[in-house]
Amino acid sequence: MDSSAEAELERGLDGLAPRMGEGATHAADLRRLTAGATQEVWRFELTGPGGPTPLILRRAPGGVRVSETAVGLETEAQLLAAAAEAGVPVPPVRYVLQPEDGLGHGFVMGFVEGETLGGRIAKSEALAPARAFLARQCGEVLARIHAMDPDAFLQLRRATPAELVAQYKAAYAASGWPRPVFDLAFRWLEANCPPPPEQMKLVHGDFRNGNLMIGPDGVRAVLDWEIAHVGDPMEDLGWICTNAWRFGVVDKPVGGFGQREDLWAGYEAAGGPPVRREHAHWWEVYGSMRWGVMCAGMTVAFRGADPSVERAVIARRTSENEIDLLRLLAS
Repeated sequence: MDSSAEAELERGLDGLAPRMGEGATHAADLRRLTAGATQEVWRFELTGPGGPTPLILRRAPGGVRVSETAVGLETEAQLLAAAAEAGVPVPPVRYVLQPEDGLGHGFVMGFVEGETLGGRIAKSEALAPARAFLARQCGEVLARIHAMDPDAFLQLRRATPAELVAQYKAAYAASGWPRPVFDLAFRWLEANCPPPPEQMKLVHGDFRNGNLMIGPDGVRAVLDWEIAHVGDPMEDLGWICTNAWRFGVVDKPVGGFGQREDLWAGYEAAGGPPVRREHAHWWEVYGSMRWGVMCAGMTVAFRGADPSVERAVIARRTSENEIDLLRLLAS
């Protein structure tokens, strides 16, 4: 974004200051954060009676480039508000951008202090005490998410395990590059696919190390709800165990910081349904397949509309998922 567009965005937020906080008068010190692969993430200061308050703007790229696969930022804001009511740690939503604001699609939320970089969460000495209980706490948080009412979000996509496999198989075919390991993984997933769950639950869809704000006290906020949907709750428990999100600490399958048994125990103790181990394994295989197909798809994006370094680097990680899949299928 050029400086003039950034200045225009800051002026727009300044004009919205009274709507973002009682007695607020100004919004200033706008700066873009490096986080956010698909959305813009900005930090700014809101001046009010109690002094400056840091806030975060989460906005569609340019305010207008809305993803076809995301739930939409307005729905994401609604999900955050509902999650807060369900006892899920999330940033508080302060304001949802309106068409008349002229700033595009997005919302403003409270700033939460903590660490989101997955490698630091898995390895930092400062967070070592939190890692002792973090896997169980993640299970407890997921149980609260899955207790949210999916019927409150009829706009969300509904998908069974078989439908999700078919979706990614089609995406793999569209990449136009044969990968024998992916072919093998898809055959295994289809042959061992669990039936639709007895009760479809609200699924976060990207609950993993890297999308959690962590402090010494554990999970402070669950971030990035943009691919939430309704489906099998086991999907979330498998995704956080996918090797890609262990950041090199492969002996701790839950995000590189804990064990599966602790995750499952926390989930069940907080009201989640009993975890079937064979289904948990299936969703872990699915997770590596899903991320592998997503990485492979970055090649198409890099050669087309988005020739960025980020797309190229992620595309190169496809082979890592092939290795993960072979290990999982042999276990």
